Amino acid sequence: MLMKIKNLALVIMKEGRHFVAYSPALDLSTAGKSAKDAKVKFREAAEILLEEIFEAGTANDVLSDLGWKKIQKSWTPPPVISTTSVGITIPSFV
Repeated sequence: MLMKIKNLALVIMKEGRHFVAYSPALDLSTAGKSAKDAKVKFREAAEILLEEIFEAGTANDVLSDLGWKKIQKSWTPPPVISTTSVGITIPSFV
């Protein structure tokens, strides 16, 4: 059975010379040499993760714990309400 997931939020960040693709809906990240490469690797990793949890029979528990909702026979990831940057202050231990 194939399942198509639409609108899976994906954040791509640059860390040094690499790009990191992260999805809070799956709590999964991958890295690549370019943003496109990181996105391709993320898609592969997400497909493997989902295939494994469905085959293991743990999809209901895993996806529910991540905030997904099951509507009829389809799973919907939690929506991203906002993306923003915030400043924080941390103590200096130098």
